[in-house]
Amino acid sequence: MKSKRIQRIYDHRLVELVQQTGDPSIATRLGIPRSTVAGWLRRAPSPVTTAGTADDSMAELRAKVARLEERNERLSAVLRSLFALLRILKPDRAHLRVPAPDKARLLRAILRTQDILGLRRILAVVGLSASRLRAWRQAERGCLLADQSSCPSSSPTRLTPDEVSAVREMVTSPDLRHVPTGRLALLAQRMGTVFASPTTWCRLVRERGWRRPRLRVHPAQQKVGIRASRPNEIWHIDTTLIRLLDNTHVYLHAVIDNYSRRILAWRLADRFDPSSSVEVLVEAGKAVEAGAPAPTLLADAGVENKNKAVDELIASGRLKRVLDQTELQFANSRIEAWWRILKHQWLFLHALDSATKVRSLVAFYVTEHNSRLPHSAFRGQTPDEMFFGTGESVPDALVTARAAARRTRL
Repeated sequence: MKSKRIQRIYDHRLVELVQQTGDPSIATRLGIPRSTVAGWLRRAPSPVTTAGTADDSMAELRAKVARLEERNERLSAVLRSLFALLRILKPDRAHLRVPAPDKARLLRAILRTQDILGLRRILAVVGLSASRLRAWRQAERGCLLADQSSCPSSSPTRLTPDEVSAVREMVTSPDLRHVPTGRLALLAQRMGTVFASPTTWCRLVRERGWRRPRLRVHPAQQKVGIRASRPNEIWHIDTTLIRLLDNTHVYLHAVIDNYSRRILAWRLADRFDPSSSVEVLVEAGKAVEAGAPAPTLLADAGVENKNKAVDELIASGRLKRVLDQTELQFANSRIEAWWRILKHQWLFLHALDSATKVRSLVAFYVTEHNSRLPHSAFRGQTPDEMFFGTGESVPDALVTARAAARRTRL
């Protein structure tokens, strides 16, 4: 088995000396083979880096690497903290509203780093879509058209200024004031003027503040209705129909005091009986003090309020009757407003399956309305407190309590 040849390495300074002097004996005296020395003389001198120069360069490189590693560690620590904060807050970055200065700053940062990390990876980290980035860049470049709210390149199918002017002329034209806006859009298409949808027409009218030339003339209406100055001065009576689940009807009669909004009496009947109005009025009359002026009854001209039994009660002098829309211009709206509140805020929230159920629901709400629910027109007093005059201190107490609450908040 042949032994491996060992390649000898000689000092570069000896090689340089032989090459510079051309004297091979300098090396052969030291036992170096003549063939090796002949090879030194045949080849060109090789550049050699001395130990001192290499040590200086390595020291500079090590210092630079140390500085870079320290900077990377700091940046890594900051990034770890920021990513941990993002995971905790979980912001909806897709719908985040970015102010204009911050938007420009973020856009510059993305454009500087896209060549390093790639645009797709940066957008994934920031939580920004490519379409939104494109819109930002277009907005940054701006548009030179001062008469348009946005650049036409972002909405190339928008109406031209001439078409917008035509729309405005037709919308504000007195000759077309009888045409609704939706039909006006179709009429413009039939005329070949503007081909746009009714939605676009309505949007332009809303955004530009155009007013249709429509001046409606209404008869003068009474702003303030009839007002009583004391309890039992004016009463309102009416009858309402309540439909049950089995498609049958019950009839509710009630009397309300104009001054206090208090329900004085009520009665529920299975059939429409005009005598029920008399029973309700007699029950309400129990609250009138002896010797007091007779209340004025405001009623409509229905058969339940204008019949023989009611006429006899009026003739006895215990009541004075006035028919609304017949003997005066005021409407019997006080009791009708209470019907609406009773039905929509209470009765219609339950299954009205029987007259007994309706009677119990009405009894509960009448008690709540009279004694518990404050009225805004009375500055927090209930109808009972207004009727009996026991709540005069309530408005001042509420004003004091509100002021104390504001001080507590401060």
